[in-house]
Amino acid sequence: MTDPDTTDTDYRERLTAEQYHVTREQGTEPAFSGIYWDTKDDGVYRCVCCDTPLFTSSTKFDSGTGWPSFWAPVDEDSVRTNTDHSHGMTRTEAVCATCDAHLGHVFPDGPNPTGDRFCMNSASLRLDRDMDPDEVSPGNGDD
Repeated sequence: MTDPDTTDTDYRERLTAEQYHVTREQGTEPAFSGIYWDTKDDGVYRCVCCDTPLFTSSTKFDSGTGWPSFWAPVDEDSVRTNTDHSHGMTRTEAVCATCDAHLGHVFPDGPNPTGDRFCMNSASLRLDRDMDPDEVSPGNGDD
């Protein structure tokens, strides 16, 4: 749910044009263009809009698609899904459960143990390299 105290103007002021387009206007960055598509650094990927922990480097995998891909979020309550009928397709959209930022899409062609591929836009994420991904494992949250 969107924070009622954060306005569209607030997002425009603190995000880059690309981050705003992706997260607030449901845009998509070109494949192989985002800063995290091939990052191998350890850490926790947070929402660029509200800083909620979303994914860890331990669930990131190379999907070959050109976007950062994860097999599970940090917590099932951190990422919400919606049906997306844009561009003449039916897909599962992934959004930040805290602020409704568009993150990307979920596909059923990921690796075990979930079989899911959370195909995210780098522009929707911020990698927190100071946070240990082992302390925030899928299903446990960061509490």
